Amino acid sequence: MKPLHIEICDVTLRDGEQTPGVSFSCQEKVGIATMLDTIGIEVIEAGFPAVSANEKECVKTIANLGLDARICGFSRAREGDIQTAIDCDVDMVSIFIPTSELHVRVKFRKPREQVLEDSLTMIDYARDHGVQVRFAAEDASRTDLPFLKEVYRRAAEHGAVLLSFADTVGCLIPSEMQQIMTELVSSIDRPFCAHCHNDMGCAVANTITAAEAGAFQLHTTINGIGERAGNASLEELLVALRMKKGIDRYDLSHLTELSHMVEKYSGITLPRNKPVTGELAFSHESGIHIAAILDDPATYEYFSPDLVGSERHFILGKHTGKKALEYVVASMGCELSEKQVCTVLDLVKDHSEHKCNITPEVLRKLIRRVKGSPP
Repeated sequence: MKPLHIEICDVTLRDGEQTPGVSFSCQEKVGIATMLDTIGIEVIEAGFPAVSANEKECVKTIANLGLDARICGFSRAREGDIQTAIDCDVDMVSIFIPTSELHVRVKFRKPREQVLEDSLTMIDYARDHGVQVRFAAEDASRTDLPFLKEVYRRAAEHGAVLLSFADTVGCLIPSEMQQIMTELVSSIDRPFCAHCHNDMGCAVANTITAAEAGAFQLHTTINGIGERAGNASLEELLVALRMKKGIDRYDLSHLTELSHMVEKYSGITLPRNKPVTGELAFSHESGIHIAAILDDPATYEYFSPDLVGSERHFILGKHTGKKALEYVVASMGCELSEKQVCTVLDLVKDHSEHKCNITPEVLRKLIRRVKGSPP
């Protein structure tokens, strides 16, 4: 297992909040930031201070919580934006510019070389005012590589301490990320960041691949929320780093609680089968699976629900076996003869095939029916 030299920057409070319809209160942002800090996330992007007076106040509040995490403010390459972020007492300002031909043409209508020169003076401004700069290339994944290298090289010369590569529209697959990030890391002597969107479902895979290619700072959002199809999911990435790369310094036991907190605050309901923190992530129905799990959970669980602060559930349905039903019935404090178990099992399968969920209440009714007890 090749060791990785990485840190996590969670951008839920900025990029995650750009999910259409999502707006966190300042109190909610403080709660999320505090939990991220408890988990051990190294950098928290607290927001985009120039958006509004309230946003500025929230970023400043988080910056002054005394967290172990470094606090970052997001900014366009404009003096007003940068000064607003500096006024929030952040540790770092993330200055971004578009670099692809398409973005520069649509947004600026002037040569991209001029856009770059203008932005370099903003790096100087931020550094002159005592904050570190992370310099981000927006739509980097659709920028021709020679110009992208020039952008990063010039930013490094002006003192940017981190260089961020944004796959803004999620257009890369892992093999492409591997090739590009390897080339960038070998060409410019600065730590790189990987900021991946999930438009084709590759954000987590691309982020891991970027780390394997030498990227240092990995960007995430809780539950993978964000623009359009979202960003790389924090909980999925952290579990992958633990299980495949041996990175065990993060306290994953809070992931389920944090995930459900953001689900509530954002109003974005988790898919039931979402990896790591979804309702069904550790739920089992198949009789073959449950029988094996009762002997050794590792047969059908790659990592334990305890690792992420979750619980295992056995769901009864058409695929349920006798051993699973006996276990569930016993856990309810009921006693059935072998013949009664078989009869209840037949009823469970029949109800399930008629799209009736076998809730504990339904199961109790079936048991009473088989035992001849009054309903």
